[in-house]
Amino acid sequence: MNSIIKIILFLLLPVGSQAQFNSGYIQGQQNGLDSLQLALKNAANDTVRLDLYKGLARYYLTIKRDSSLYFSKLQLATSQKLNLKLYEADALNAIGYINRIFGNYSLSLRFSLQALKIAENPDSEKTTWGLSKEETPRKARLKNLAFIHFTLGLLYTWTGNIEKQLFHYRECEKFAHEINDKSLLSGANLTLGVTYTNLNKLDSALAFELKALKYSTESAKRDMGRIFNAIGTIHSKKRNYALAKQSFTKASQVSLEYYNLQSLGDAYVNLANLFRDAGNGDSSLWYAKKGLSIYQSMGSPDGLARAYTSLSSIYKSLKNLDSAFLYQELAMVAKDSLHNVEKIKQFQNIGFDEQLRLQELEREKIRYQNKIRTYTMLAGLGVFLIIAFILYRNNRQKQKANKVLEQTLINLKATQSQLIQSEKMASLGELTAGIAHEIQNPLNFVNNFSEVSAELIDEWKDKLERGDGQVTKTIAEDIKQNLEKIIHHGKRADAIVKGMLMHSRTSTGQKEITDINQLADEYLRLSYHGLRAKDKSFNATLDTDFDSKLDKISVIPQEIGRVILNLITNAFYSVSEKKERLNGDYKPTVLVSTKKLHDKIEIRIKDNGLGIPQKVMDKIFQPFFTTKPTGVGTGLGLSLSYDIITKGHGGELKVETKEGEGAEFIILLPVK
Repeated sequence: MNSIIKIILFLLLPVGSQAQFNSGYIQGQQNGLDSLQLALKNAANDTVRLDLYKGLARYYLTIKRDSSLYFSKLQLATSQKLNLKLYEADALNAIGYINRIFGNYSLSLRFSLQALKIAENPDSEKTTWGLSKEETPRKARLKNLAFIHFTLGLLYTWTGNIEKQLFHYRECEKFAHEINDKSLLSGANLTLGVTYTNLNKLDSALAFELKALKYSTESAKRDMGRIFNAIGTIHSKKRNYALAKQSFTKASQVSLEYYNLQSLGDAYVNLANLFRDAGNGDSSLWYAKKGLSIYQSMGSPDGLARAYTSLSSIYKSLKNLDSAFLYQELAMVAKDSLHNVEKIKQFQNIGFDEQLRLQELEREKIRYQNKIRTYTMLAGLGVFLIIAFILYRNNRQKQKANKVLEQTLINLKATQSQLIQSEKMASLGELTAGIAHEIQNPLNFVNNFSEVSAELIDEWKDKLERGDGQVTKTIAEDIKQNLEKIIHHGKRADAIVKGMLMHSRTSTGQKEITDINQLADEYLRLSYHGLRAKDKSFNATLDTDFDSKLDKISVIPQEIGRVILNLITNAFYSVSEKKERLNGDYKPTVLVSTKKLHDKIEIRIKDNGLGIPQKVMDKIFQPFFTTKPTGVGTGLGLSLSYDIITKGHGGELKVETKEGEGAEFIILLPVK
């Protein structure tokens, strides 16, 4: 690290905190770097250079990712030249790790899977050169496996596959326990804690992070900043803001002490967000800019996206909309570089190839086992000939069973597709049932005012012939008012028809600026009249509480309308069932309300119906699960609604209920 970088890092510190900068640690790092560079310059052969490349790649990992990638590639080329498999797997995994940071997910997966293939092969233990006296080839291979699973866990964290990230983190923890590597145990527990934080299982997350902290104090102190950042995030989600601030401050201190720029930048941005939510704009802005400077110095795309997003929200809270818009644009560009569709598609294709590879490995394993059985049968003569016959028969039966299962799976997939299409069309059916009532009302007004206007025109002609000017003026004014009412109700009918056409049209996936209040009101009325068209005896009180200050937001109106229609229809079904059961003094009521929150729009659909039993609460958003009688519902409505809100719009869909008293579904949509 040269003197310029030292000065920059020193100036990044908060006022009064420069004394906390561990100059001794940094000097030690500098001396180590100087030694590595000098040794590389004087290296006599490739075997010496290989360890130096590895050391330099690790040194630059949290400081300068481009340099780390450069030395990792040199390590890969040299290890392949020397045919040292453990070093090759280590270099491949390091390249995969760095590509994940740069947002190159397909490359990251490709390199890490190559590393995994090498490390899983026990033959790679034949590499003995360069190992310390305490480290056996087996221990080195298991350590490689732990690191590779750790990298894959991080990759699946960034691409949103919770099942696979948990699998790889637990595999990492398993291998780390086997070789008693405290550093790897710290990393595994840290990432498991982050995963459970994302799942909103905060108590479990905190338990993992405390385990990680214990291990890190023993062997991985440079990771302590990341752990304190994770603990602070958990406290922030629990609304323990004082503890969150304490943890983020501690994260900045230990990151400075052990020179971890990534966790230092994270700590500053976390403090910025904390001060923003507390209304302290100046401090928030100060920390956000410091975090941004650090991310820029080390070339961290994910860090830049976080810092830009934070600055945009801070400037918005300070009413500086020009700066807010500028940083919002920068954040969108940074996020797009990490999460664009093409990268995810490439990543998924490689993941599919890996599944095929694993299946082939499994088939190879089965073939190997069959070969062993064959040799055993030959040695056993007559008895084993009988066993061979039994195995052959079983194998044929398995093949027949597999064919039956494959056909069953095809039939199930076809049925699922039909049910999903039926569910989509069901919402259209609910609307069309209410068309007659909705359009008839404005058409009655149009017809009535047209007839009255015709009579007034006849009267007007009669008065003109008599020369009664004052009366003709009054009649003309009445005719004008009638025409205005005809136009008004004609537009009402036109809006209803357009709404129906919009709902029936296949969604293009394009978002439009939409008035949520108008959308909710329209689907409430249409759903009610749809139910009335099927059951004339049904009546319910419809209450609305729309926030008049609600901003228009960018959504796919057909899809959000489908969600609102589905939830309102469910509410009407619930109150209708309760009324039928009570058959007494019960007033069915459905309330639809909207509210502007800090950075979200909230839509609530509440009823006083039967409610949802607590024992099935965990299943209501699962496909094909329904509490309705057989033949009444497909069980796909809430599942599709959940996917539309969470995956299609980045929002949340929650439910609050008390059995026997009613249910309230809550939709949260992000403003941006």
